[in-house]
Amino acid sequence: MQQKPNILIFMVDQLNGTLFPNGPAEWLHAPNLKKLAKRSARFERCYTASPLCAPGRASFMSGQLPRRTRVYDNAAEFASDIPTYAHHLRRAGYHTCLSGKMHFVGPDQLHGFEERLTTDIYPADFGWTPDYRKPGERIDWWYHNMGSVTGAGIAEITNQMEYDDTVAHEARMKVYDLARISDKAERRPWCLTVSFTHPHDPYVARRKYWDLYEDCDYLLPQVPALAFEDQDPHAQRIFKANDWLNFDITDEDISRSRRAYFANISYLDDRIGEVMEALETTRQADDTIILFCSDHGDMLGERGLWFKMCFYDGSSRVPLMIALPPSRRDFKPGHVAEPVSNVDILPTLCALAGVDMQEIMPWTDGENLVPVAGGTPRPHPVLMEYAAEASHAPLVSMIDGRYKFNHCELDPPQLFDLAADPHERINLAAHPQNASLVEKWMARIRARWDMAAYDAEVRASQARRWVVYEALRNGAYYPWDFQPLKQASEQYMRNHMNLDTLEGDKRFPRGE
Repeated sequence: MQQKPNILIFMVDQLNGTLFPNGPAEWLHAPNLKKLAKRSARFERCYTASPLCAPGRASFMSGQLPRRTRVYDNAAEFASDIPTYAHHLRRAGYHTCLSGKMHFVGPDQLHGFEERLTTDIYPADFGWTPDYRKPGERIDWWYHNMGSVTGAGIAEITNQMEYDDTVAHEARMKVYDLARISDKAERRPWCLTVSFTHPHDPYVARRKYWDLYEDCDYLLPQVPALAFEDQDPHAQRIFKANDWLNFDITDEDISRSRRAYFANISYLDDRIGEVMEALETTRQADDTIILFCSDHGDMLGERGLWFKMCFYDGSSRVPLMIALPPSRRDFKPGHVAEPVSNVDILPTLCALAGVDMQEIMPWTDGENLVPVAGGTPRPHPVLMEYAAEASHAPLVSMIDGRYKFNHCELDPPQLFDLAADPHERINLAAHPQNASLVEKWMARIRARWDMAAYDAEVRASQARRWVVYEALRNGAYYPWDFQPLKQASEQYMRNHMNLDTLEGDKRFPRGE
């Protein structure tokens, strides 16, 4: 085995972690992920840093919470001076490559990746900026609405399928390319991140995967929809932001949406299997760490809520599995019940690759999960932040052991005992007998966050971006979207190449 392990990261979008209690739920048709789970550390209670794409992904890559990265929402710039795991690994000699989505906003579309194989599926500019100065305003052309639910069903090709088919193809071909590097001087350890957009809504799936769930027992949520007036204040804001009040959502809509969502997990399993097959047949699997994760979850109709944007487990809890090569003994495969976070992924990858992070540790919110996978408790509580669409002020959350405490300056506090009440039906903070307990939690919140300063920072960022976006859309427009380039003159066979050399170099394994 080479000195440093290769690293293959599979990231998916909006995958509800409650469906991965110990790897994929038994009833999910996901043979490749189940095979991976058997040799992985399986973190049952992993949480996103923020239940929205861009802030969650920036935190995943940097090991920092959104208030540090300043990626508050889906249109906030990810600054180039924030080191990511791609920077750390590349600095240590790794070839770093991205195939797929990472929702980088701003002119830097690499953030440490040496190579990017596809463009992103979402825009890179400031056009999706919320505005706390206009609470409750819906921006119809980019806000979610419930059409994803009422329009659920079957399709053989969609915008998202086209994207993820490409992501998988490009990643698979890259695995072949990495195997065909014959010159030892050019061969480096590599980190390939393969990032899909499924099972993110719209809830539309190919027939072959849809049919797998015809008799599924999980097509209706365990917690039925609550009346609007019975929802907590933030959930009410989400309902308004998603235009829920203008839709009539039926049980048939719900079951079709969930069926398509489950089907798209099976679709992803096949795409992941394609990349894994390339890794195994090119004899690189025994040298490669494999990590599977998601940026945030999806409520899937629980309580009447859909998509993300809240701290309930359906939205905020995500799968995390880490499989080591057979020769590595850093930790054993198995189930891990300790609460952990996506911000822990960066320090964990660096630890497994032997990369020193001392230079930036004071500005990192994550923990190395190698000891946690071995049974050592995570030394600090898991933290989450949210300051994006459907919010009128920042929300924060702290998870410590069996308890989750949610706070927003605009709302009553929420305290849930996740062991006794996994569906978060009973807000302990609403009971007068728990007043002293709530005070203790609030003291911890105040010690960690200056909520007034946080709110002011978000508002200033939003105001700046509205000015810049409107200016840059006037006159000559230069988009920041990543433009993948193919050098056609270096592909296949060209007349400046030696045919015999080319055929030998492009074959794996090489012939005599």
